[in-house]
Amino acid sequence: MTTSTNTSAKPALVIGSGFGGLAAAIRLQARGYDTTILEMRDQPGGRAYVFRDKGFTYDAGPTIITAPFLVDELFALAGKRTEDYVKIVPVTPYYRIVFHDGQVFDYTGNEAEIIEQIKKFDPDGVPSYLQFVEKSRAIFDRAFVDLADKPFSSFTDMIRVAPDLIRLRSHETVYRLVSRYVKHPLLRQVFSFHPLLVGGNPFQSSSIYAMIHYLERKWGVHFAMGGTGALVQGLLRLFTEMGGKLRLNARVGQLLVENGTACGVRLDSGEELPASVVVSNADVSRFYQKAVPAAARKKWTDARLNRMRYSMGLFLIYFGTDRTYPDLAHHTIVLTERYRELLEDIFRKKILADDFSLYLHVPTRTDPSLAPPGCECFYVLSPVPNLGGKIDWEKVKERYADAILASLEKLCPDLRKHIVSKIVWTPQDFETKLDAHLGSAFQFEPILTQSAWFRPHNVSEDVKNFFLVGAGTHPGAGVPGVLSSAKLLERVLPEP
Repeated sequence: MTTSTNTSAKPALVIGSGFGGLAAAIRLQARGYDTTILEMRDQPGGRAYVFRDKGFTYDAGPTIITAPFLVDELFALAGKRTEDYVKIVPVTPYYRIVFHDGQVFDYTGNEAEIIEQIKKFDPDGVPSYLQFVEKSRAIFDRAFVDLADKPFSSFTDMIRVAPDLIRLRSHETVYRLVSRYVKHPLLRQVFSFHPLLVGGNPFQSSSIYAMIHYLERKWGVHFAMGGTGALVQGLLRLFTEMGGKLRLNARVGQLLVENGTACGVRLDSGEELPASVVVSNADVSRFYQKAVPAAARKKWTDARLNRMRYSMGLFLIYFGTDRTYPDLAHHTIVLTERYRELLEDIFRKKILADDFSLYLHVPTRTDPSLAPPGCECFYVLSPVPNLGGKIDWEKVKERYADAILASLEKLCPDLRKHIVSKIVWTPQDFETKLDAHLGSAFQFEPILTQSAWFRPHNVSEDVKNFFLVGAGTHPGAGVPGVLSSAKLLERVLPEP
């Protein structure tokens, strides 16, 4: 374990300080590398950036922590305990789901509670739901426990697991799998929405992503007190205590390659930094196209990257009110009457519909310190088309934001009268401020033909000693996915 800077250690560079980058940097430093994180923005966190306005603290990106053992493992690498750096607490219900007709489903990890919720909609549907749980467990055991931290560096790796993928019916979509067990139309929405949490359409995403249901049942849904940004700060503190270094406002302009091997990076400022190993937590498509020399790219050419399917975009409103709404849950999902049709508008037609489904995050229900006394802190998210659509976001964003806030007044009376702080983000912001290709929120759409070996590999196929972590590589988006992408580096990194 590295506890201080080792001047004789080989240098390693990590591009980006999102959860994938932080986890990779901690593992590199523990492995014996002299590791530096290069972050293009003015604070760490990547998509887990933090906005502060008028006393309100807004987590810009991830708000849900599942599989917290993956966080514990990082602190354990340095002989530390998570709780000495950040307090992570369970949230219940996991989600409160509000349907268009006002009916409510409180989604928890307690089997007795969830069975009672199912009985409200379909008294005869419990046995088949329990069959679905067992199916989700089987998928989880193979796809997450066995494979999430295993690299798919060769086609042989894919062939080896193909029989299991066939047996688990991974060619089916999540919605089709759920529908084989769950018959009530509203309950089908409850148990199939999870791919949206990682950028996928339930009607297109591989049934492998049904594992998220069992993952949440097994490990719960959690929140970091102080917000997700507090977890970023805890991991960064651990990293620097281990001897690692962080440089802010350090945008990488080019990966330096000699004889097919990464040897460092050139910053936009012109400064060149040498490295024995380079790990990128940046948007994969954008980084390959902008920063990896074309002559070094044989597989991930511009043409191939442009043929990939990218996740939807997100429209986000961060806002604070001068009153509280104590009846709200920490996480609420508000579903419109159109389920399949709205997703078709978002993913295929790429048009901005008049209706929307929403995810409402109210962290002050768990941690009031994120807002001034007597106030409430919010984050509302609407899945929308990425920039492959022809939407003028500057023109429509205020109208769209007002429509969303007006709709929330069914849950929060007179909401708009009490808003005292507001920040709006569109897919255009994802592109310009986060360097996200097409403004996509989760990089590649999680369909079967873009999963595992079919994604850009954790070990670059094009450049030796260049590695990828984060949402755009295996196993995919979501906090457990990006932490697992860093964990599997242990299997492929050269010794320092």
